[in-house]
Amino acid sequence: MEFTTDIFEQFDKKWALLTAGTKDSFNTMTISWGGLGTLWNKPVVTAYVRTSRYTHDFMDDNEYFTVSFYPEDYKKVLGVLGSKSGRDMDKMHESGLTPKTVGDSMTFAEAELTLVCRKLFKQQLEVSNIPEDIAAAYYTGDAPHDMYIGEVVEIL
Repeated sequence: MEFTTDIFEQFDKKWALLTAGTKDSFNTMTISWGGLGTLWNKPVVTAYVRTSRYTHDFMDDNEYFTVSFYPEDYKKVLGVLGSKSGRDMDKMHESGLTPKTVGDSMTFAEAELTLVCRKLFKQQLEVSNIPEDIAAAYYTGDAPHDMYIGEVVEIL
């Protein structure tokens, strides 16, 4: 596997879709927080999901997830997928994206890059361990994030 990118811009500037579930039942959400690196001698992706998000249940219930990146012209679609809940609407139909099975998870045919990940670790971010100014900006009146770390098992 080989993947070359500016890791500090990949999530922040390009955004991504985090998708978990199977072809029969899956959900996706836009993420712009994440990381790429190495842990336990494995290539890994770190993603953060608020406990209140619909995708959170799919992340908990499945061993695999994908993180997929899209060309710039999909930014508007990703904006909708990050602001609307799959609990309230059929995001897949509304998005116009084409779901695609990859191994034990899902991605979309329009992705320019998909990282297929096997979940290795999950832990809730403890707000009391976050600097006060950051906690005030991101967690006042909102649910905390769980951190998921997944081994990158395939790059498409």
